[in-house]
Amino acid sequence: MVGLIGWVGTWVLLLGICTHAPSWVSWVCMPYFLYGFYRAVIQLKYFPGAFLMSRILRAYPWQIMRSVPYGLTDRPEVRSAQYGWFEIPNPATGQCLPLVFSHHLRTEWWSRRMAPRAKPHLKAQIETLWFAGDPRFIGLVAAPARRGTAPRRLHVLEQRMHVRSGWRFADWGATPDDIERGRRAGVRPVQP
Repeated sequence: MVGLIGWVGTWVLLLGICTHAPSWVSWVCMPYFLYGFYRAVIQLKYFPGAFLMSRILRAYPWQIMRSVPYGLTDRPEVRSAQYGWFEIPNPATGQCLPLVFSHHLRTEWWSRRMAPRAKPHLKAQIETLWFAGDPRFIGLVAAPARRGTAPRRLHVLEQRMHVRSGWRFADWGATPDDIERGRRAGVRPVQP
């Protein structure tokens, strides 16, 4: 919200300045007029993701997890269109289920730390994770702040196990209450 107000506010402010200034000022501000409009439109695209994160946090509390398995490789049991994964323990059975990043521009920070050849100080930044969600449905993952007191770099992870893999929610120990809680978090399960 702050970004949207900042980009639009600056755009309007410069427009006001340009109407009362010599014409050369308008030409100097022209790159910002174009880029500022582009950034305002991009900021609007962040709202659906932010609302989904808010729904997940209302339905599930944060958990702090250490040494969570992760990777950038494709998983055969997961549908395509994935980019990186974390294996989160199923709360019902303890079995680890992969939650994946979808292909997205905002995964660059995560992929640099998840890469097999990443430097140890980068890998250490995701050794401890903040997680909210249920790995059978959806989750929100975050890296700890420098002092470890708050989450940052929030990103939504999705359960994308392929329907033909043979797994059902009942096999993962999901009860009707778990499925309803997932619906409150914004998930629309295909399987009953």
